[in-house]
Amino acid sequence: MTQFPGNPIGNGGKQPVDPETETMTATYIHEGNSIDHTPAADVGAGEVVVQGELVGVAKLDIPAGVLGALAVSGVFDFPKEVGGEKVFDAGVEVYWDEANQLADTDPAGGANKRIGRSIAAAGDGDAVVRVRMSQ
Repeated sequence: MTQFPGNPIGNGGKQPVDPETETMTATYIHEGNSIDHTPAADVGAGEVVVQGELVGVAKLDIPAGVLGALAVSGVFDFPKEVGGEKVFDAGVEVYWDEANQLADTDPAGGANKRIGRSIAAAGDGDAVVRVRMSQ
């Protein structure tokens, strides 16, 4: 078997290999509702973290340099702009505007990263939008 660094499965860190082709096969690790994250700076519980195209929410406070977890699925209330005619219908795509730390319906040409879909309408005066994360 081929060694696979960092593989937490209980087979000594070895990745299964198909004996006929000697290619590596996929190994189930976990359901993927959360992912490991070691931040360079402190991250507070509920803080939204963007890694490339992946958006996660810190489940608990994560001190800098310490391994923690980011939720990447589930239903969360994300902050949104109040006023400015920012309305979310139920079922619309929702994106994270990292620069303004707000949920938005505009992907901004790829600058805003997809969070998932709203599961309830949020009016202009609402401070949050409820989103089912799915990326």
